[in-house]
Amino acid sequence: MSSVVNHRSNAIVELMRAPAEEHDELWLKQALQQAIMLELATLPPYLCGLWSIEDDDSDVARTIHAIVFDEMSHMGLACNMLTTIGGVPRIADAGLVPTYPGPLPGGVQPRLSVSLMGLSKEAVGMYSRIERPDDPVAEDVDVHTSIGAFYQAVLEAFRARPELIKGTRQLEADMSSHGAGNDIVPLTSLDGVEAAVRIIKEQGEGTTASPENPFPGATGELAHFYAFREMFHGRRLIRVSDDPPGFDFQGDELPLPGAHPMGTVPAGGWAQGGVPVPDEVRTRLDTFNRHFSQLLRFLERAWQAEDPATAEEMLGDAIGQMFRLRTPAQALMRTPLPDGSGKTFGPEFRYVVDEP
Repeated sequence: MSSVVNHRSNAIVELMRAPAEEHDELWLKQALQQAIMLELATLPPYLCGLWSIEDDDSDVARTIHAIVFDEMSHMGLACNMLTTIGGVPRIADAGLVPTYPGPLPGGVQPRLSVSLMGLSKEAVGMYSRIERPDDPVAEDVDVHTSIGAFYQAVLEAFRARPELIKGTRQLEADMSSHGAGNDIVPLTSLDGVEAAVRIIKEQGEGTTASPENPFPGATGELAHFYAFREMFHGRRLIRVSDDPPGFDFQGDELPLPGAHPMGTVPAGGWAQGGVPVPDEVRTRLDTFNRHFSQLLRFLERAWQAEDPATAEEMLGDAIGQMFRLRTPAQALMRTPLPDGSGKTFGPEFRYVVDEP
């Protein structure tokens, strides 16, 4: 490919249209940059749902918490895939950071608009559409380019050019120390890349034969798509036939827990959307957006650092910023909107440029 795909609206679709023989080093670097932003795009909507839940010990809260940390580890693995071939992740880039409401980066699931809102049936329906596989084992429908199909194309490009894997600037993180997620591990061989892509694909979508999350520590857990569909239907997914294997949402009830009624954040944020914003709410929004933006900058610096000690420090700082987001977010979710709708404010996840 002779030029860089630099527009985010349909970059993945364009990359997927390129013939396999053009999936060279440049193609792979472009695809992995898109993969990083795609993984990042899932975190704000899932976090809004998680933080709005009033009972942290509910089954739904625990499931979404685990999914959030899975997605964080997927993003880390995508960064390691890019740096192992000599690429440099761009994360704190105002032109690339996802905005809401809006499409997923790159044109994946083009009919889907992703919004920030509290937990509801509408929200979990949106989450499952993000994770929907090409060929689900339950609720089979026609779909467009899925996240899994995109990662399969990335893997095939690695298989065709394993010599690109150099093992440069690889970060490690023990995500299990935070109660969930896969470890972020160095990717120094094709076997390592194969394992990373399999984790990302199957944790999100399941396998073609089973809806279960097949990885260590996930016994009894479903892949993300099916976990969200359980929440949508309000019932557990169970096997209903053995030959051929069949699954349906006919198990025990799974009611959505009580949640703060966070409204849908308008394009550009609350004020930009014409909502009167009191001073104390503006302060909380600004605090949240600063922490979120600093988190992205720490992540970018971590994978750009040549010194392993500096990289580890930057990654630790990013995780610290992550935990600073919850308090202002939940304070916003307890603050009613001024329109009498019964809905509340919530975080905007807007990237703000670092001041010199």
